[in-house]
Amino acid sequence: MSFSMTGYGQSAFQFGGYKVQLEIKSVNHRYCEVMMRLPREWVCFEDGLRKIVQSRLKRGRIDVYVMKEKEEDQALPAVLNEQAVRAYLQAADELESQFGMQGKPSIVDMLGFPDVMVQPDGTSSDSEGQKDEWEQVLQAGLNEALYSLEQMRAREGLHLANDLERRITRLESLHTEMLELAPTVVSDYRNKLRQRLTELQEEGSFPFDEQKLGMEIAVFADRSNIEEELTRLLSHFGQCRELLKSEDSVGRKLDFLIQEMNREVNTIGSKANHLALVNRVVEMKAELEKIREQSANIE
Repeated sequence: MSFSMTGYGQSAFQFGGYKVQLEIKSVNHRYCEVMMRLPREWVCFEDGLRKIVQSRLKRGRIDVYVMKEKEEDQALPAVLNEQAVRAYLQAADELESQFGMQGKPSIVDMLGFPDVMVQPDGTSSDSEGQKDEWEQVLQAGLNEALYSLEQMRAREGLHLANDLERRITRLESLHTEMLELAPTVVSDYRNKLRQRLTELQEEGSFPFDEQKLGMEIAVFADRSNIEEELTRLLSHFGQCRELLKSEDSVGRKLDFLIQEMNREVNTIGSKANHLALVNRVVEMKAELEKIREQSANIE
């Protein structure tokens, strides 16, 4: 089963007088890049939360948002943090004495500085025991949000896999047509060349040489042989189908196979001096480009 790299998940819970909400968004990325946005006092939990995400998601850019809000019945009026005020005033004095800067912060300025007005929080996670409790509930909330995200990625992945399966079926159909056309390439070339040489001979341009004609056809047959490319393409189709059924992260392997298939198709196009084959090559390249675009979103 394939998984998309695009998804969204969320969870919410109440603990310690707070309402906490977690959101996870993921989009395409070559590697697994996890960006965490936590309240400042919970930055100490970031490493543990990041490891949980990395253990469950293999590829994609994953943004994790953790937001908290004091419950209304727990909210207390903000109070002045005198220590912070003194620190700001002391910094202003040092700026004036050392650098000659003029002016003092006004009351309005001061009230806007970080940590000047704080809420007394009797439930803050200051003790080690409280930190452990908060870490456990945050990890539980993260796992719940991740489960929601994984369900969405699985649904999208199934849709992508079905689309890719249909396109691979079309490639296999074109491959069958190429197999049927391949033997006619040399015979068509022989007939056209013989006809042209006969016309030139009738015009008296040069004498007809059956031996040289045979040599020319033999060289063309060797140069236009696409049997190996068609065999490898058939193998790649089978490998793609197996990857789409896998539970592992297969995006990079699919990308490699698509490059290999493009290489084989390009080789066929350069060898095939035959209009019907060239038309199939063009159609196959168009399907491969659509597969490449879709597979770029597979984990």
